[in-house]
Amino acid sequence: MTEKPFPPSFSSDPVEALLDEVATEPRPERIVEGNLRGQVAIVTGGSSGIGRAVALELAGCGVDIAFCYLDGPPEADAEAEAVARELKQLEVRVYKRGCDVRDSDDVNAFVRETLDALGRIHILVNNAGIGRDRALWRMTDEQWQAVLRTNLDGAFHFTRAVAPHMRAQEYGKIVNITSVHGIRSEFGIANYAASKAGLIGLTRSAAVELGPRNINVNAVAPGYIRTTRLTEGVPSEILDRARERSALGRLGDPQDVAGTVVFLCSEAARHITGVVIPVDGGYLL
Repeated sequence: MTEKPFPPSFSSDPVEALLDEVATEPRPERIVEGNLRGQVAIVTGGSSGIGRAVALELAGCGVDIAFCYLDGPPEADAEAEAVARELKQLEVRVYKRGCDVRDSDDVNAFVRETLDALGRIHILVNNAGIGRDRALWRMTDEQWQAVLRTNLDGAFHFTRAVAPHMRAQEYGKIVNITSVHGIRSEFGIANYAASKAGLIGLTRSAAVELGPRNINVNAVAPGYIRTTRLTEGVPSEILDRARERSALGRLGDPQDVAGTVVFLCSEAARHITGVVIPVDGGYLL
């Protein structure tokens, strides 16, 4: 009996047959990071440190920037004005004002004002954060609540405020700036570690809830980063130990974090959501 040949579209090799089948599936469009141009981003805590670096990196990609900052310290307005000038030199539109991220009414107002000033919101970077380090048995209610309300409640307030707009347009990128200390804690930072661990939980929950409307929600977990207010008060011996513990043998810069944020906001990361990316030079290894 003569054996019948396989039809031209099939192969006697199961692997080749599977590859033939896969080859007929549509491919995603070629991804270009330049597609951020013309989008609008909100960056909280954008007047210094990581927030400033993120705002400038996004603006360098042609993204219009709305940023808020803690209005209170005498130097706050001057810092914010300096960042606004830097952003405008990159030929993007800018909206800024002091905003208390702990106050949901103030956050809602800031989001409405951003829509009025810049038209839409495509990106949210929840960066605003503080630390109040102390052994937990000496930690006051105020120290606990100030950190949780700023670092965790603030991100929740902004995420909730932008969600209806992003859901309506069926597009959005949300990046939360958590910390390696939300993954592995150290002595004296119970409030900070709890807030950043909570932010990881918020990231994953928001990714599940907002994903069906094409909204990516991810987190970046910096290690010890130079030139930020959170590391200004850290003793030099702790920074030295962190440097030695890092696989790369160095501390990070705000730009290291900013580059990862921009990647997560680009279409290069369109199929990434609910993840936490450490930017720590191998500190957690």
